[in-house]
Amino acid sequence: MNEIKVSKVPGLDKGFRFATLSEIESHFGCKPGYLGPIGLQQPVKLVADREVAVMADWICGANAADFHLTGVNWGRDLPEPELVADLRNVVAGDLSPDGQGALAIERGIEVGHVFYLGTKYSKAMNATFLGEDGKPAFFEMGCYGIGITRLPAAAIEQNHDERGIIWPDAIAPFTLVVCPVGMDRSEAVKATAEQLYADLLAAGVDVILDDRGERPGAMFADWELIGVPHRVTIGDKSLKDGVVEYQHRRDAAATKIAVADILAHVKGRLAV
Repeated sequence: MNEIKVSKVPGLDKGFRFATLSEIESHFGCKPGYLGPIGLQQPVKLVADREVAVMADWICGANAADFHLTGVNWGRDLPEPELVADLRNVVAGDLSPDGQGALAIERGIEVGHVFYLGTKYSKAMNATFLGEDGKPAFFEMGCYGIGITRLPAAAIEQNHDERGIIWPDAIAPFTLVVCPVGMDRSEAVKATAEQLYADLLAAGVDVILDDRGERPGAMFADWELIGVPHRVTIGDKSLKDGVVEYQHRRDAAATKIAVADILAHVKGRLAV
């Protein structure tokens, strides 16, 4: 049973509670465990779940310890339920609301809330509107909120590997990092890196130039941990061959791209 669904059933929506042991015994004549809707000691309003309402030859408690009734049917063994409603929790395999398939239970990540406020604040502010009957009524209010700190946490949960974060382009702290190897020792590497950095900035790319002079292994490890999704590596040896290396954070290996083509290649990958 889903208590929230039950609380919205007409007649029960003003508050309901579970019966006490004495109330159960006085109405069913039995302790909990073998309760059923047949042979009651006192009248009980029967509200049935939609699936229960269409069942045939079902089993229920006999209101006697250690006994159940089998082959029970509505309309023959007990009156039709007074009300039929959606009362139970959804389980995997249930028919979808549109009847086009079966439901599956999947994990979700909560990044926001929707709150129902009712008329609590509209009454306090005396905020009303004219209803169809021409009479004033208080606004039914609600609000929503998105958890800013939850968004990056959810993104990281879905986008990471053993080396660190893999940011989606849209929320990455930097979209691309330029990693010049031996920038402090090679004028060609320095000039190419700075020119590519300037060209990418001019193209509107959120780029960072790693000019710390770190060894390649340490440099790559840092940016993999941080999770910048695109990387261009420039080295003296590759420049002599007229190429640089491009690698997406998810790629298993780098791709050699001609120096003259790297800007267009990056813009193509980023759809700039």
